[in-house]
Amino acid sequence: MFHYTFGGLENVYLVNGYTVAQTPHGEAVAFTDGEGLERAICNTLASKDGPLTGVELRFVRTAGLKMSQASLGAVLGVDAQTVARWEKGEGAPKTAEKLLRVVYLAHAQGDAPVRAVVQSANAIERAKLQTIVLHERRGTWEPSVKDLSPA
Repeated sequence: MFHYTFGGLENVYLVNGYTVAQTPHGEAVAFTDGEGLERAICNTLASKDGPLTGVELRFVRTAGLKMSQASLGAVLGVDAQTVARWEKGEGAPKTAEKLLRVVYLAHAQGDAPVRAVVQSANAIERAKLQTIVLHERRGTWEPSVKDLSPA
């Protein structure tokens, strides 16, 4: 069995669906379907009994929703620092956690309005990392957008 600790998770083990190989840089693990694995983990976390830990909340946010702390905060009605505190501590308050679970599960099941909210929140965060640069050419201003987000 492989102890899956990516993203800080400590309670996930894989029976199969992976291969381990030795490389000049050490052991490397390849997963048969990495996206499917992340989706299965997120679905299990979102459906589990009991509260999510901060690490589990972060995994659902990053692997499942692909959202920044600020984007998730916007959807949940809190700021990015609050989400960061939840992730570093023991998790979110019950109401916020339940809303996160509902948002994730609806998003994962393809709910169009929820997907639109998640995509809008992500787009707003990306837009904050863009700079508009204008060039005057022959009496006309021509805009270009520079993306300053980390690659």
